[in-house]
Amino acid sequence: MPYTFKILPIGRRLCHMLRNIAVLALADVGVFELGVLCELFGSDRTADGLPGYDFAVATVDGRPVRTGAGISIDVQHDISRLDEADLVAVVPYGLDHDVPAEAIMALRRAAERGAWVMSVCTGAFALGAAGLLDGRRCTTHWRHAADLARRHPLAEVDPDVLFVEDGKILSSAGTAASIDAGLHLIRREQGSAVAAMIARRMVVPPQRDGGQAQYVEAPLPVIECETLQPVLAHVIETIGQPHSVESMAALAHMAPRTFARRFRSEIGATPHDWLTNQRVLFARRLLEDSDLGVDTIAVRAGFGSAATLRHHFGQRLSTTPQAYRGLFRSQPV
Repeated sequence: MPYTFKILPIGRRLCHMLRNIAVLALADVGVFELGVLCELFGSDRTADGLPGYDFAVATVDGRPVRTGAGISIDVQHDISRLDEADLVAVVPYGLDHDVPAEAIMALRRAAERGAWVMSVCTGAFALGAAGLLDGRRCTTHWRHAADLARRHPLAEVDPDVLFVEDGKILSSAGTAASIDAGLHLIRREQGSAVAAMIARRMVVPPQRDGGQAQYVEAPLPVIECETLQPVLAHVIETIGQPHSVESMAALAHMAPRTFARRFRSEIGATPHDWLTNQRVLFARRLLEDSDLGVDTIAVRAGFGSAATLRHHFGQRLSTTPQAYRGLFRSQPV
C-alpha cells in the first residue's frame, strides 16, 4: 500500500523546499558518488508518496564527461542549469584538472542566492576554488584533507568527520559518506519520515552522525573480539540502566584495565565515550519519534537528568534536545 504524507502548514518544513537538484560533473567524475546522488534525488518515488525532484546532471559545456573509470557519460545540460537549482552538488573529479572559471562563477551565484551547495569527496576542492569554504568548517576524504587545507588555508578542514553543514554549504567525505550527507539534507529540509523511507529503499541506515569519524562503526559494530559482542548488545538493550567500565568488564570477565584497553583497540573509542554516544543516539531517536518530555527521555537514555542530557547533547551535536526535536521530529506518515 503506497505511503502518503501530510502536507504541513506554512512555517514548518514543506516538501517543495528542496525540489530542483543540479549535479555538476567535472573531468574524471567519480562514478559511485554520482550514482549516489542519482539514487537519492533522481529516482522517481512519487508513487510511494515521497516527494519528487527535478533532477539533472550538468557539465560546463553540456558535452559528455569522462569518469575516473574511463566511462563516458552523456548529459543534457550545461552550466546554466545550476542557476535554477535549490541544491547544487559537485561530485568528485580529478584533482589534476583545474576548475573551469564558468563552474567557479556558477557555484558563487548559487551560494549568493541562498541555494544549498554540496560537495562530495574531492568536490570540496571546487567549492574551495570558488571561495565558498573560506572561514567555514568543511571536510573531504581523509586522504585529501591535508591537500585541501594547504590549498585553501582560510578553510577549517576537519578530516575526521563524515560530513559538515556550515550555513548552506554541505561538504562530505568520500564514497559512502555521500549517502549520509544526502540523507541528512533530505531530513533537514523534508523531515525524518521522508529520509527514513528513502534510506529503506536504498537499504542503508537512515542516519549516521556527521560528526562521527570517517572510519565510523555502526551503533552495534561487528567486531573481531567475540567476547565484547554480548557486552555491547546487553548495554544497548539496557541503555537506561547504570553502566560503568567496571560493570561492563565484569560482563566480559575481564579486569577493568584489560577491558578498557581491549575495548579501545576493537571499537576505536573508550568505553565511556562509546556508552555516552549510544545514550545520545537513543535520546535522539526518542526526540524524533516520540512525544516524551526531555526529563523522561533523559531517564530512559540513562542520563538521569535533563541537565546531563543537555550537556552531552551540546558537546556532541552543538544544539539542545529541544532545538533538535524542532528540526528533526518525525512527521506523520
